[in-house]
Amino acid sequence: MDKKEAEFLRRLRATFQGEAEDHLRELSSGLIALEKAESAQERTPLIESVFRAAHSLKGAARSVTLPQFEQLCQSIESVFSACKQGQAPLAPELYDALHQAVDHLRASLLGFNAEQTPQEASTRQLARALDLGLKRTEALGAPKDELTDPPLTGPAVVSAETTTTAPETVRIPASRLNSLLLQTEELVGVKLTAAQRLAELQRIVGDLTTRRREWAKRDAEQAGDLPDTDRRLAGLLRVMERDHWVLEQMVDGLLQDMKQALMLPFASLFEVLPKLVRDLARDQGKEIDLQIRGEDVAIDRRILEEIKSPLIHLIRNCVDHGIEKPEERARQQKPAQGSIKLSVIQQDGSHVSLIVKDDGRGIDTAGVLSAALKAGAVPPEAAQQLSEQEKQSLVFQSGVTTSPLITAISGRGLGLAIVQEKVHKVGGEISFDSLAGGGTTFRLRLPLTLATFRGVLVRVNEYSYVVPTLSVDRVVQVLPDRAQTVENRRMLRVNGSMIPLIPLAHVLRTPETPARDPAGAPSFALIIGAGAQRIALEVHEVLGEQAVLVKGFEKQLSRVRNFAGAGVLGSGSVVPVLNVPDLLKSAIKSAQAQPVAQAAAEPPATRHRLLVAEDSITTRSLLKSILESSGYEVETAVDGMDALTQLRSSSFDLVVSDVDMPRMNGFDLTTRIRADKRLGETPVVLVTALESREDRERGIDVGANAYIVKSSFDQSNLLGVIQQLL
Repeated sequence: MDKKEAEFLRRLRATFQGEAEDHLRELSSGLIALEKAESAQERTPLIESVFRAAHSLKGAARSVTLPQFEQLCQSIESVFSACKQGQAPLAPELYDALHQAVDHLRASLLGFNAEQTPQEASTRQLARALDLGLKRTEALGAPKDELTDPPLTGPAVVSAETTTTAPETVRIPASRLNSLLLQTEELVGVKLTAAQRLAELQRIVGDLTTRRREWAKRDAEQAGDLPDTDRRLAGLLRVMERDHWVLEQMVDGLLQDMKQALMLPFASLFEVLPKLVRDLARDQGKEIDLQIRGEDVAIDRRILEEIKSPLIHLIRNCVDHGIEKPEERARQQKPAQGSIKLSVIQQDGSHVSLIVKDDGRGIDTAGVLSAALKAGAVPPEAAQQLSEQEKQSLVFQSGVTTSPLITAISGRGLGLAIVQEKVHKVGGEISFDSLAGGGTTFRLRLPLTLATFRGVLVRVNEYSYVVPTLSVDRVVQVLPDRAQTVENRRMLRVNGSMIPLIPLAHVLRTPETPARDPAGAPSFALIIGAGAQRIALEVHEVLGEQAVLVKGFEKQLSRVRNFAGAGVLGSGSVVPVLNVPDLLKSAIKSAQAQPVAQAAAEPPATRHRLLVAEDSITTRSLLKSILESSGYEVETAVDGMDALTQLRSSSFDLVVSDVDMPRMNGFDLTTRIRADKRLGETPVVLVTALESREDRERGIDVGANAYIVKSSFDQSNLLGVIQQLL
């Protein structure tokens, strides 16, 4: 095979992969439905559907020269061909073999990405198992109801096909859709800026009109027609108002269409769950019925990807911890078959509820509290004051588990903590209720899209931050009669309970000033967290709640403690969006080591001037905010060339630079700085995603004073390095 033919086959197999995924989904869901079917009338269309999927998949595999794949599909097709003719019943052992074959085919698809082909030995073994299973069942004969049914062909099948219409679809790489959405979201910033400029022009015209009237009262000559400049200005205002309206309609419509293009029904996430529940239940000797409702509700594909792992973990928990074995359920006078109900309910135009409910044993509150005390997740003195719901909520704490064994499914005490973190990551919230012996219900409230969300805008000193509204329980004033000092710690009384009161500036390690201004105005506190982990974050001012366009970090800076990204406000300004789960952890740590944290957060003795060179606007805004919050005066540059120009025209005490930038990268910038007589002694800190030993050595060779890798970025490390260099 020459190079051209090999390239053609590669492209053909990529097309085959998308088609095969569809057929395998149909096979897997069809097998699950067949196992649940109770009559031949229900099985008839299901067997026909699975047979056709296997036949189509076999033909597609033949066209891309995959003989092992084709062989296994042929064996699956043979099983259902016999079923169509009423010659062989589907015994449990044959179902197991069919599921194993489908799993093997799915695993083989993943190997195509690495240009691998199915393993011939295992494929032949599965094909032989299917053939042997078919012979055994044919020898046993089919049940009476199957043998007396007519063959599964004829007008009924044709009618079912002709009445089913599928919408026309086009396969487009998800990465391309993501890119288009991101570009569309950037237009929102343009719209917000245009609105700001329009508001400024309206204010100017209004001020000018007011002054004209005042002048007219003083001078009768001014009472005539408006000057040409005024008429032109009024005309310009009308044009801008019309243009802004058109731009707003176009951007909003385009963004809505792009969101719809990236939205998928929950069915695409749920399709793996019936097979998962079936396999786990069989392994543990349990009988479980999984019921799914609302799978047609659509949501942002990016959210589906993020909650896939949390949802699977919740389902595993239901099977492993929740549903009892048949003999135990019999002792409790429950049906032998347990139940897991999965429902999706669209609450409004912006959120959905995902509900996972089982009828198992429920959560052992006493066991949870005991495990939490053992793991140190709650102080012994506070444990007695917790309500029943607060005790159960301790299951979200890392390391808390009531399982006596660590298995491949659960038992490490990490799962629900990770579930909560991932749900919060997409701007959602999770809650649950449980009844001993009566089961557990988890509720996930999720946004329909990640592009915008509601946020509480707060001010600390002269800096602003956004806290996701869903994470804020309430906002209260810090009045003298509510705030108290208990064991050298500030506490706030909220609904009769005392919770830690911690300044947000302290948590973020920025310079602290008294939250109460000289005039005596009260400060404010945001109550975040749940149960025993609630805290009150003290801020200087709450500026209100508003819609925020959130922008996540670039891949090279995917994780920054306490920050979730940057938000674009209605005014067009960019502010950091805070990560509430991180804040909760950081606040608890800072409260336990307050004297040390206060000493580390001391502002610099003099106000140094820093230059940040970074081509990503999100990362650039974040670094500027972190450094300014620590008392530094900060200017920014979009790349190395821009930074060098600013360095030559102004004076800076230190440079913080990315490495991978257009026009001039960070290595070249450092080299040019060291070669300049005036700039040669300026400290340079490289903050980059390049983490290989060669890149680190090159950074030091060109003269960088420090090299910080973004994948393990911690603002305290950066601030510590800068403090040492200055």
